[in-house]
Amino acid sequence: MDGSGLLSPATMLLPMAALVAVTAIVWVRLYFERIGEMRERKIRPQALARAHDLQQLLTRTQSADNLRNLFEMPVLFYALCLAVAATGAATPFLVDGAWAFVVLRAVHSLIHCTYNRVRHRFAVYVASSALLFALWAAFVARMV
Repeated sequence: MDGSGLLSPATMLLPMAALVAVTAIVWVRLYFERIGEMRERKIRPQALARAHDLQQLLTRTQSADNLRNLFEMPVLFYALCLAVAATGAATPFLVDGAWAFVVLRAVHSLIHCTYNRVRHRFAVYVASSALLFALWAAFVARMV
């Protein structure tokens, strides 16, 4: 940290890489889940050629649903991390908040891919989204 309270721009890239790791874990889980179900139920790969077919034939879709979620709000997170790193505006609040966002999204994924209690998942989703918007507001305020 320098005298202005700024951290190295690279400190914002580590939480971003951590969320990529969460996404990779969910992606691997998705294919273990999907291939396992296809084998158990003797579903041919071509029978799942369209998204509609996936919805009709597969029952274990929590990991696939979560993987799609990881390309919704987290896109704003990735943009924020890159913007903060590019402008050199990394503050302890932004870096700590980025790590908190990653933890919340990892908890969201854990809930979604396991017991999938909507009330719990939604609470974590709201907390992570509110935090993300607060981080964006802090970044914009710093830029203005």
